[in-house]
Amino acid sequence: MSNTESQKLMVEWHSINWRKLERSVYKLQKRIYQASARGDVKAYRRLQKTLMKSWSARALAVRRVTQDNQGKKTAGVDGVKSLTPKQRVELTGNLNLGTKVSPTRRVWIPKPGTEEKRPLGIPTMKDRALQALVKLALEPEWEARFEPNSYGFRTGRSCQDAIEAIFLAIRAKPKFLLDADISKCFDRINQEALLRKLNTSPTIRRQIRAWLKAGVMDGKQLFPTSQGTPQGGVISPLLANIALHGMEERIKQFADTLPRKNGSSKRDNRRSLSLIRYADDFVILHEDLTVVQRCREIISEWL
Repeated sequence: MSNTESQKLMVEWHSINWRKLERSVYKLQKRIYQASARGDVKAYRRLQKTLMKSWSARALAVRRVTQDNQGKKTAGVDGVKSLTPKQRVELTGNLNLGTKVSPTRRVWIPKPGTEEKRPLGIPTMKDRALQALVKLALEPEWEARFEPNSYGFRTGRSCQDAIEAIFLAIRAKPKFLLDADISKCFDRINQEALLRKLNTSPTIRRQIRAWLKAGVMDGKQLFPTSQGTPQGGVISPLLANIALHGMEERIKQFADTLPRKNGSSKRDNRRSLSLIRYADDFVILHEDLTVVQRCREIISEWL
């Protein structure tokens, strides 16, 4: 069905059956997840393309950024704060990858518990909706691959899950703990390395690269963005998780090289050393202090 046909059939925004749209998008996402889990690149790329072209996914992406999200009233560089139902329908029809990207607008927000302020880059309404659409397609592919102990900004996972993972790691015996966070994590991500790691279709790759390179307007001045992902974008938490994916596996590889204690197996060694991550905060737990200190060096090199 062509765009114009679907818009002719298109009813008023407030009378859309959202449950039906969510179900059809969820079915596609489930198939992307399954294809990614079995390593079928061809299948999940085809499904991602289908998802991003579907009217349901585009309408949901627009709804998410214009109605559901907390920051929906914050304007980007275009000054648009909200859309009428008619404009939402129009935006849904015009939501296509490959359109020109606008720079983000810098907003400074207070950092809880400190005097510092944190910069947010607020994209325009159209870019936000596009990011939400790309996220709908990319998230299930990566959810199938993400590591078991990464808990930040993931569907169906919360801070409490990370707390439980730590509790389970220290319940049986006392352990040393390295509590760390990656300084200026979002701002320092290497963009080229991230794009290589994404290893996605050329269309999505071009679009994400355009967002990363869009620049940021602070007041009336435009600053280039040659590294990092813009905090404030819908897709940024997912990109940060992708950039940090592999940390836990690196630590488990080190666990394999540790000497085995009386009768313990390789699996026991892997179990005894844990890395639990929530966004850019993580802890490393092991009963031997020297192992924890060595892990710190390994993670620094890995980063």
